[in-house]
Formats: sequence, structure tokens, C-alpha cells
Amino acid sequence: MNPGVLSAGARGLGLAEHARKVVQPGRPETPTPARVAWPRRARSLVERWLDWRWSGWTSPLLVLALWVAATELALAPEQILVPPWQVLVSGWELAESGELGEHVWISLSRLLSGFGFGSVLGVVFGLAVGLSSRLDAYTAPTFQVLRQIPSVALIPLFILVFGIGETFKVVIVAKASFFIVALAVHDAVKNLPVRYLEVAAMLRFSRLQVIRRVVLPAIVPATLTGVRIALGRSWMVLVGAELLAAENGLGQMMEMARQMFRLDVVMVGVVLTGLVGLVLDRGFRLLEAWLMRWQRR
Repeated sequence: MNPGVLSAGARGLGLAEHARKVVQPGRPETPTPARVAWPRRARSLVERWLDWRWSGWTSPLLVLALWVAATELALAPEQILVPPWQVLVSGWELAESGELGEHVWISLSRLLSGFGFGSVLGVVFGLAVGLSSRLDAYTAPTFQVLRQIPSVALIPLFILVFGIGETFKVVIVAKASFFIVALAVHDAVKNLPVRYLEVAAMLRFSRLQVIRRVVLPAIVPATLTGVRIALGRSWMVLVGAELLAAENGLGQMMEMARQMFRLDVVMVGVVLTGLVGLVLDRGFRLLEAWLMRWQRR
């Protein structure tokens, strides 16, 4: 039989098969097992990486790698773009001498005093204006205007009034925390579910009982969130105040190093400021979770 000659049936079969492929070009091909397995495997690896508990280190390591690359490529003079290992050595020397620990401890002491004072006042004031519509109406304009003024903008005025002593730092930190906490407490009281107050009325609670047994427990989550935000803001304001007017503290250490053109010490202060802020935030989150553990029961 001549192989070049096909039967009509065979030719019809071949043409039909060819027609299915040509006439329906939009029809997706059935993927082979190998084609299916590779995207799934890659997606699984990415998902496992994203779910890895230490994947939060990716961005810091990337920043460090870019820092090293920039210093190796000499994108800026070494006096300006100091290498990370030089910053590490300078930080170790400052820590060994005890100077770094002293500056950090002084800054944290100021933070504790100002933040504690401002937060307590914020809770009391926020609760008062939240419970009294008349007091809220009287104080709202002044409160909102003062709240919009950045704490750093008040530093020159506070220096003139209080000098550059410890009172100035405590007051500026208290101002930074007061408005955030007061606003959080005020909004939490105003947004209290009406059904809570209806139940209290059915139980014939007195006003003091309503505050103690209904309002205070209900506003705890929002208050803790406001306090945590105020803690971070207070730390930033304190370091900024120490940069401008202080005899010691982490901000003053960076300012003195800047005047001496010791950018390695400046970077030590910058990195340490961020790390202390991170530790404060994570520590308060743990405290918040412990205080609110009853919600998980």
C-alpha cells in the first residue's frame, strides 16, 4: 500500500483533529501534570516563607544589605555614609564605657515621668468630657486647637517658660501623650453601645455604678490602644526635645556627635532610638494582651 495515499476515513480523522485545534484557538489546552506541579510547588514555598515566624527579619536584612552595598560602591564619602561595621564598633565601645547605657536610662526616666503624668490626666479628662456633654461643649474648641499644634513647635515656648531643665522635658512629653489618650477615652465613651446603658437602667444602677461597672470596663480596649500610640509618640517627641535642649540623654548624645562630625555615633543613636521604640511598642502589646486575656475566655 502506498503510504502517501490515505483512506478517506483516515484523512477525515486527521482533518477533524486538525480542525479541533485550529478552529477553536481560544480553547485552553489541558495542562500536563508537570505544568501543574511547578506553580503549585512555587506557591507553596512562597506561602511557607510568608508564614514563617521569622519572615519579619526580611526587610531589616534587606536594608542592611543595601547599606553595605552603598558603602562598598562609595555612593557617598565615608564621613557621611559610614559602614555598618563601624557603627557596630562605635556602639560596642559606647556600651562598654557605660556612656550609652547612661544616656538611654536618662531618656527612659524622662519618658516614664512625662508619659505617666500625661496619660493619667488624659484618662481623667477624656472620661469627664465623654460623660458630660456640657463640659465637652465648653472645652472642645480649645482642646481641638491645642491638639493640632505639634509638640515640637511648642519646644521654644516651653524652654522660655521652664528652662532646659528636667521640667521642660517632662512637660513636653506629657503634652504629647495627654491629647492622644484624652481623645481615645473621649471617643470610647461617646461610642459606648446604647444597650449597655439600657441594661444598667433596667438594673437601676446609680451613676457611680454605671461608670464603675459599665463605662470603665467597656472603654478599656480603646484606652489601651490610645495609651500605646501615645507611648510611641512620646518617645519620638522626647528624643526631638533632647536634640534641641538637653545636657544628657539619647538625643543630646546624637547632637554632640553631630557637632563633632561623628556620624557613626549619630547612627548608633538613630538605630538605638528605633530599637527602643520597637521594644516599648512590643512590650506594651504584651501587657495589653495580658490585661485583655479575659476576652479570650
